Amino acid sequence: MNREQKRKMGRQGQLGDGSSRRAAAADVAQGRGPRTTPAQFFEQVRGEMRQVGWPTRDQTVNYTSIVAGVLVFMTALIFSLSYVFSKFVEFLFQK
Repeated sequence: MNREQKRKMGRQGQLGDGSSRRAAAADVAQGRGPRTTPAQFFEQVRGEMRQVGWPTRDQTVNYTSIVAGVLVFMTALIFSLSYVFSKFVEFLFQK
């Protein structure tokens, strides 16, 4: 049985593994709790943001300088390879 057939049978509840997507979706829909207000949502977001392990200023400066250095290096590498290959192709077509 291929993937499409399994999906179709799963949607119809005939897969034989004891589960049905429709039944699972109905269980999820019935199990929903009350909705939170926007104020509660932002309070929860603020609480979660306090738990995040933020980098120090020195770490941020260090990581930023590393990213900038790699960016400059890769830009120079790609530019130089492009220049060399374009000159090589021009050399090939001159003859």
